[in-house]
Amino acid sequence: MRKLLVTRESACLQPMLSLIEEQNHRTLVLWSLDCARHVLPIFEERYPSDGRPGQAIVAAEKWARGEIKMPEAKKAAHAAHNSATAVEFDLAACASARAMGHAVGSVHVETHAIGVVMYGITAFVYSAKAESAENVISRECKWFYDRLVYWESQGKKDKGPWASFLLREDTPNKEKLLRLKQEQRESGNR
Repeated sequence: MRKLLVTRESACLQPMLSLIEEQNHRTLVLWSLDCARHVLPIFEERYPSDGRPGQAIVAAEKWARGEIKMPEAKKAAHAAHNSATAVEFDLAACASARAMGHAVGSVHVETHAIGVVMYGITAFVYSAKAESAENVISRECKWFYDRLVYWESQGKKDKGPWASFLLREDTPNKEKLLRLKQEQRESGNR
């Protein structure tokens, strides 16, 4: 399942993307892991014997704290994506598992954090029974945005422990760099 119901270009995500651009990497890691825990039950309720997506969150937390290195965390992310592939026919569970892979990726680079949201919203829409997709998208966008506001204020208070690469304050926000690069490409095409 690769069909997302919301993408970076979706209007509902634009306020969130703007706020993401203002955050440091640690804040976005805390936020994406919080978001992943919100989405994970969709998978776990359907496939309780497959612990790979949940193990991906644990690996992401350990990597962020410097307890494991990237290769081990990367294996956990791939395992979460393999879980998604195994249940491609179950669109909600598949999207939920993919969100866990992006949670691990957010420790590596900030641009993966929005992937947790895009796959998370997709999972919630596909798991909704009678509720309209529009209502689910609106509700979940608000939830994800509100959690980002929360972590914006709380993330600076979290003293870790953190992996050394997450302690750097001099690195530019990759989400912002991505937007600027896209804007340059678009202006060059005019």
